[in-house]
Amino acid sequence: MPVSTPTTLASIAALALIFAGCSSSGDGGTDPGGGAGSFGGESTHSGGTSGAAASSAGAAARAGAGPFVAGGASNLASGGTDGSAGRGSPSGGSAGKSGGAPSGGSAGKNGGAGSASGGSAGKSGGAGGASGGTSGSSMGGAGSLEKIPPGTSWQWQLTGALDSSLAVKVYDIDLYDNDAAAVSALHAKGITVICYMSVGSYEDWRPDAADFPKAVLGKDYPGWPGEKFLDIRALDTLGPIMAKRLDLCASKGFDGIEPDNMDVFEGGSSGTGFPLTEADGVAYAQWLTTEAHQRGLSIGQKNTSELASKLATVMDWALTEDCFDGNWCADMQPYIDHGKAVLMSEYTDTGVNFGDACTWAKAHQFSAILKGRDLDAPVQFCP
Repeated sequence: MPVSTPTTLASIAALALIFAGCSSSGDGGTDPGGGAGSFGGESTHSGGTSGAAASSAGAAARAGAGPFVAGGASNLASGGTDGSAGRGSPSGGSAGKSGGAPSGGSAGKNGGAGSASGGSAGKSGGAGGASGGTSGSSMGGAGSLEKIPPGTSWQWQLTGALDSSLAVKVYDIDLYDNDAAAVSALHAKGITVICYMSVGSYEDWRPDAADFPKAVLGKDYPGWPGEKFLDIRALDTLGPIMAKRLDLCASKGFDGIEPDNMDVFEGGSSGTGFPLTEADGVAYAQWLTTEAHQRGLSIGQKNTSELASKLATVMDWALTEDCFDGNWCADMQPYIDHGKAVLMSEYTDTGVNFGDACTWAKAHQFSAILKGRDLDAPVQFCP
């Protein structure tokens, strides 16, 4: 979910505005250089209703809006209803620069149990999935992490039938909806593969949903039925659950993880149900990084721009949503300064000037793409 400077939320209604799409950067201008952070909409949840895989018909329907492919100059039609792609892509435009909580699902959920085939050796080391491996041994270790340098080309697809045809260096795909064979096929093309998983929210359609005790489940995530905030302080309980997810990611041969909702602490007590602080967010990010590295997995900072100066030396790359539209891209510059990629996604439903975003991104070595909010296959790259 996009981020902001630390904010005290007075109510769930205010949280809904923050987590579902509004920028806190003021006028939302197109110069991201002086942005004060970006606490915007939860954008990465996508496709699939309560665990059902997103329909290929949904992707076809969106593709029918016009060409929107690798290197293409045209955009996806925004604001169309796409009910077959899960809980629906935005009808009427979803959450834009000042939008509220998605009504009816701005970007459906990323469901689907997926197969959990494991045991294949990934690029980062030996047979994955074995817990307790030491650094450099059965799980690869930090020394074998896939490096993602600034300016790296990438694709982000969390719903629909996987389109593995793009000539990019990195694919970011769902942990549960893709098996080891899909990862291996991308590796055969020399592609680094990242697995998407939520680390700050409970999703009732996931295969491990029963593992989460009620004590770690907070308030409902506004606009997202079946999802609740997690108490990220409770590592004695939450840690083993997340460790199993990391094991699964490693066992399928992934090279890294995208930890969604790592900015949960920004909601505070009024939003999440737990008195979470920025210090809790930093501690959780550090714990996740250690666990990922022990499995030979890289890990990125997801949004949470106010932590970039603290985490750029800890985490391996960054991923942003709507940073240009929200005027906070420059906050992530510490990653570029440390020779680490910033994977930058803008969304069609904000009306962002993608040409301007590309000009800025190229000048600063950010890796900009334009996506539909449901994160299906279509993508536009900078010229």
